[in-house]
Amino acid sequence: MQARPVAVVVGAGTGLGSAIARRFAREGFAVCVARRNAEPLAVLCQEIESQGGMARAHPLDARSEEQVVSLFEQVEAQLGPVEVAVHNVGANLHLPVVETPLEGYRDLWELCCMSAFLTGREAARRMLPRGRGTLLFTGATASLRGGAGFAAFAGAKHALRALAQSLARELGPQGIHVAHVVVDGVIHTPWLRERFPQLLETRPEEALLSPDAIAESYWFLHCQERSAWTQELDLRPHVERW
Repeated sequence: MQARPVAVVVGAGTGLGSAIARRFAREGFAVCVARRNAEPLAVLCQEIESQGGMARAHPLDARSEEQVVSLFEQVEAQLGPVEVAVHNVGANLHLPVVETPLEGYRDLWELCCMSAFLTGREAARRMLPRGRGTLLFTGATASLRGGAGFAAFAGAKHALRALAQSLARELGPQGIHVAHVVVDGVIHTPWLRERFPQLLETRPEEALLSPDAIAESYWFLHCQERSAWTQELDLRPHVERW
């Protein structure tokens, strides 16, 4: 029996991360899903496997070098070579700059950028000898412009974008496709429905980004031929101002 290709999704939340995992699983990938809270991972893995897919859960603090290194070592030893690595770790902080604590600023940078560096480095260390692989990073509106009250978030997401560009220029000529996805808008997630039900009452569904539709673009990026790779892709609802 032929081994399945392997995809690692770091930041497999209940919205976009789960949608990405399900999308790759439908194409026959063995999917490793990782996040800090392990309980939702079990539900996601059960869902994927009930549909004939293969999924493994790994509780992970993506800011920990030791844990990220261990993740890739375990995945390659147990499932096989990692063909796709997705960094989808997200967090936010909305405060006036004079009220933004250093700890909060540092935490956002570590979550949004440093963890991406660790994920990208460990994936690249394994992909480069094989001369192939896909690295995908989830960005945001703040990757392109900093809004008032989002000094910490914008700084972290700008840094993530620069990291993705640097990796693309370094790794692309060696066969590794690196792409940065700017998600410019509000994603329709369970978290959004729970925390901001009033938003759903004032916005039509087409004004929200569908996680499954975004995941389709991640699959598209992975499938691109080397003669026409995309380094940055921006996604937004058709009614979103930009």
